[in-house]
Amino acid sequence: MVKAIRVHELGGPEAMRWEEVEVGAPKDGEIRVKNTAIGVNFIDVYFRKGVVYSATLPFTPGMEAVGVVTAVGPGLTGRKVGDVVAYAGMPMGSYAEEQILPANVAVPVPPSIDHKTAAAIMLKGITAHVLLRRVFKVEAGHTVLVHAAAGGVGSLLCQWANALGATVIGTVSNEEKAGHATQDGCHHVILYTKEDVATRVKEITDGKGVNVVYDSVGKDTYKASLDSLASRGYMVLFGQSSGSPDPISISDLAPKSLYLTRPGISSYTGTRDELLQSAGQVFANVASGVLHIRMNHTYPLSEAARAHADLEARKTSGSILLIPDN
Repeated sequence: MVKAIRVHELGGPEAMRWEEVEVGAPKDGEIRVKNTAIGVNFIDVYFRKGVVYSATLPFTPGMEAVGVVTAVGPGLTGRKVGDVVAYAGMPMGSYAEEQILPANVAVPVPPSIDHKTAAAIMLKGITAHVLLRRVFKVEAGHTVLVHAAAGGVGSLLCQWANALGATVIGTVSNEEKAGHATQDGCHHVILYTKEDVATRVKEITDGKGVNVVYDSVGKDTYKASLDSLASRGYMVLFGQSSGSPDPISISDLAPKSLYLTRPGISSYTGTRDELLQSAGQVFANVASGVLHIRMNHTYPLSEAARAHADLEARKTSGSILLIPDN
């Protein structure tokens, strides 16, 4: 038996319980992993609340972790006990001391990347890679708008887009987060609590607007995002921390011939080769210094509920980690 966070009913952070679970032995094509560092992401909150996504109760949340392989399923090659691996995405279950994973979702962690960094950047980094290089390919000369620029994914989007030669505009809620966004490569920072986002974007871009908006907020920012776009701009809605946007009319896109997409990262990492390519790009950019991870918040795994409460209260910036109590 090992300890894990379990959700028996949908709701607030108090719905998360710390209890014993049976892990078992890996079957064909599986590995057993002892987690050493676990990433916390807003999608974990969606699952806990039952917003958009549904999971069979009870379940263990979490979609990102780094750990050491402790057992390998029968007949599996290319994996061995002692390997350090990371994974991001489905299946859920990373809020646990140990877990069973399909071997094909785990990627090797280079020796140059420590466990906490890998756990903090795996899902967010792959998300950033997909958004910047696959969904809309950012190039030098583009102007991009990143909402929640001081958040986990937002921070990486700003750093990477800056390195690609884009002009980066970020939105944040306060002066402290504005400082973080500037450090992460934002050329212009908008305090959405004090300024009208679309108006400031038009001022910054001399009325042209931006080529692409990366919006993880949803309901509260959707209208400003559309208004901030240049002709033939891309609205990339990849999250909804404030709730789902109101029903969208196609006519909203027509005046500027806009594109709207709601990407799911799994659609872009569905094959082993795609997954390894994305993870490889992330780790390479960490090693070269292009990407820096801000790990401001670390909690014991048993206190995952407190981590969720702080995340939802917007008390966090950068990446959040859970460290197994043992």
